[in-house]
Amino acid sequence: MLALRNVSLTIEPGTIMAVLGPNGAGKTTLLRCLAGVMIPGWGSIEFDGKPFRRDALEERRRVLFLPDIPLSFPNMTVIQHVAMLLRLYQASPDHLGDRVAEHLEALDILTVAGAPLYTLSRGQSYKSALAALFSVDPELWLLDEPFASGMDPNGMAIFKQRARAAAAAGRIILYSTQILEIAESFCDRVCVIDRGVVRLDESVAALRERVGTTTGVLEETFRRLRENRQ
Repeated sequence: MLALRNVSLTIEPGTIMAVLGPNGAGKTTLLRCLAGVMIPGWGSIEFDGKPFRRDALEERRRVLFLPDIPLSFPNMTVIQHVAMLLRLYQASPDHLGDRVAEHLEALDILTVAGAPLYTLSRGQSYKSALAALFSVDPELWLLDEPFASGMDPNGMAIFKQRARAAAAAGRIILYSTQILEIAESFCDRVCVIDRGVVRLDESVAALRERVGTTTGVLEETFRRLRENRQ
């Protein structure tokens, strides 16, 4: 059984894209392939028109993938975890300490920066991974279900704020979600995957024009896709 079939996407810098679809549709598989965690059986992934080489460390440093439960070493402290990723990604040293502290404070985890990860809540653990992502600032952000991470409203707001600023600076933000209301308000483009096939790849603005409403656009879009599927 194929997890993905004939998927073809071109994503421009400065784009925030939400990947939607039912459970088991292939959303996480797509993110893992783009991150180099999984190797596609066939086809290719290109960055700036050149093949993305999974074994090329410099190319891998252009991408950072956060799973729904970020991988970590539970006995590491928050600051040790962030520092490890910064070393791996060779982050710019310019005002690095100040940048990290600012992200930790904004996410409301500066006070637990010295605590082992295993002592934190799920939301706090995810915030520590986000702090590393913000500090590294890769060209491609890949996030699996960030809005189901257990973060509080402040964490959600900071993520959206930082992601929007990163997109304005030319980064690509690609995330999966099942929450249509958030996707509708926080993405430029929507990719719907069902049974491993891309059923829709369109801007939110175009969908609003087609559906003829400014609210409930994705819910109506999904309803129409289900009708056409039957």
